[in-house]
Amino acid sequence: MYAAHASNLIGFPAQARAVSELDDIDQLVETHRSRLLRFVTFSLGDQDLAESIVQDTFLKAYGARQSFRGECSVQTWLNRIALNMIRDYQRTQKFRFWRSFGQKALDITEVAGTLPSERSSPEKSLLMREKAAQVWKVLEGLSFNQRTIFLMRFQEEMEIQEISLAIDMSVNTVKTHLHRAVKAVREKIGETK
Repeated sequence: MYAAHASNLIGFPAQARAVSELDDIDQLVETHRSRLLRFVTFSLGDQDLAESIVQDTFLKAYGARQSFRGECSVQTWLNRIALNMIRDYQRTQKFRFWRSFGQKALDITEVAGTLPSERSSPEKSLLMREKAAQVWKVLEGLSFNQRTIFLMRFQEEMEIQEISLAIDMSVNTVKTHLHRAVKAVREKIGETK
């Protein structure tokens, strides 16, 4: 079955690799889970909920792997699925149970402290965590689109075009939301130029 499908992809080596990558769910999770979890956790501020959404994202992606057209990277496609699930969560409030535990959720500064980074002094680490906490407070006050685009650009290091594809928004609209988000962050933490 796979061989027949792969033969239809001749001339599309990147798409064939992506389909192959999507067929091995264990490898897919191993390759993309940490980055996706970081994005969803920062988007929601709740690690337990983020874990659930990431798990559901992989299950949904695996189930829909035949519909992957290869117009973007697998990571971008997974981010788009996760983003849609985050939107569903916010619209339907299907996960009200998790909200009641919002105060018990993992603090964003704790998450920032666990992210891989170059070796640094305890003082530098503390300053970085404090800066991350300040940024997160500003992000909480932004619109959903501004916060999502900011996180995709700076935390996930996605290009503007990738973000546009991931959230199904024009490049100019993405740029506008990003500009407003960056301006708000700079103003709130005293880094205006």
